[in-house]
Amino acid sequence: MASLDCSAEQLAQLLGPNGTAAASFICDRFSAVSDSFTDTNYAVDNTYLLFSAYLVFAMQLGFAMLCAGSVRAKNTMNIMLTNVLDAATGGLFYYLFGFAFAFGSPSNGFIGKHFFALKSIPTSTFDYSNFLYQWAFAIAAAGITSGSIAERTQFVAYLIYSSFLTGFVYPVVSHWFWSSDGWASASNSGNLLFGSGVIDFAGSGVVHMVGGIAGLWGAFIEGPRIGRFGHSGRSLVLRGHSSTLVVLGTFLLWFGWYGFNPGSFLKISVAYSGGGNYYGQWSAVGRTAVTTTLAGCTAALTTLFGKRILSGHWNVTDVCNGLLGGFAAITSGCSVVEPWAAIICGFVAAVVLISCNKLAEKVKFDDPLEATQLHGGCGAWGIIFTALFATKDYVSQVYNSGQPGRPYGLFMGGGGRLLAAHIIQILVITGWVSATMGTLFFILHKLKLLRISAEDEMAGMDLTRHGGFAYMYHEDDDSNKHAFELRKIEPAAPTTIVTTTN
Repeated sequence: MASLDCSAEQLAQLLGPNGTAAASFICDRFSAVSDSFTDTNYAVDNTYLLFSAYLVFAMQLGFAMLCAGSVRAKNTMNIMLTNVLDAATGGLFYYLFGFAFAFGSPSNGFIGKHFFALKSIPTSTFDYSNFLYQWAFAIAAAGITSGSIAERTQFVAYLIYSSFLTGFVYPVVSHWFWSSDGWASASNSGNLLFGSGVIDFAGSGVVHMVGGIAGLWGAFIEGPRIGRFGHSGRSLVLRGHSSTLVVLGTFLLWFGWYGFNPGSFLKISVAYSGGGNYYGQWSAVGRTAVTTTLAGCTAALTTLFGKRILSGHWNVTDVCNGLLGGFAAITSGCSVVEPWAAIICGFVAAVVLISCNKLAEKVKFDDPLEATQLHGGCGAWGIIFTALFATKDYVSQVYNSGQPGRPYGLFMGGGGRLLAAHIIQILVITGWVSATMGTLFFILHKLKLLRISAEDEMAGMDLTRHGGFAYMYHEDDDSNKHAFELRKIEPAAPTTIVTTTN
């Protein structure tokens, strides 16, 4: 907010020869009012960011319910505990290292180097609300990965990968594309990649692709769950135990996405066109909520009818995943595209998700929550979509560029430089996450710390690792009291499934 200036010397000339004291008093009061406006501006923006952080954190409950409903009942406690620990472990490691690696400016283009354990916070650019908001994003990426490796992963592996992902892998990527020092950031005023930087506003690449590709490697190295593919190689559905929880989790995620996308403005009290106008960043926030909504709704309906044609069923779980795929795709360009373009984004996102699921079945890839296909595949499409449909005016307003000739969407007349930058983003995220998380999962596999034994997988991890089942099926069921004896878990040899082909 621009400061309000008052000159006692100039004002005294207007008040006459005896007006010096009055001029000084008026200017002092004027300065006090100006300071109050500035304080109010900071307070409004911080309150907005904190509220958005609370919405994004509420998505953890959505992830927990979605994951619980998508797995079999015998693994319910296990998957919900991993969601709790993603948040708890991520909180400590993002506080100690992650926020510094992501936003520790001034720094180089690769990684931040200030603000470890929030040292020197708050500053003129970062407050505690910034940390809370970015932490909620970091644990969202970890939550995506946990769904890919559900129902067959040792508990210690969850703790290790969650710490590494939130403390190092994800923060480095967010530094590249979101920090003002990042080598590919659209906010880097010194050296923009292809003159534009990467416009990944709320993280189709930074959050969703990172979590999805990490899950890809975890699920690939572990292999499919026992029984997922028959002896002939035919795909068998291991259906989750509760569509109710899936729908509940989806609606919670939908609600939280209004903090995820609109909240990524970080501030709301920013005027466009010099101020004094009904149109400002508050309008852009509303437009972003609308584009988010339209993309998700279109993807849900496209999935509904697409799966009906392919399978002959109206499947609520598929519709929920389609909805979330639309959200993951629009997350990159939600602030810089027109609402009609969001409908195109959602339609193509549903097609991408259905196609990725077909490919996963063909290559015998098992992801219980379709997280790799949904967040990785739809996230990659969202990055391409932004490079095609970003509008000139919105890019200029949102990124406050003020520089003529800044690239925008190819289909909107902005040339191909933004598309080139976004293709590079897809490649470097894929390479970075593969090199780091792929290596980590491989090491855990070699150390026999990744997959549980076949015996434990068949019995269910709630029973073998957590002391009993999540549900009491009968009123007189006392199985959780004395029927099962907990035993020490020893590292087991990786499961080998022998299949034959016709």
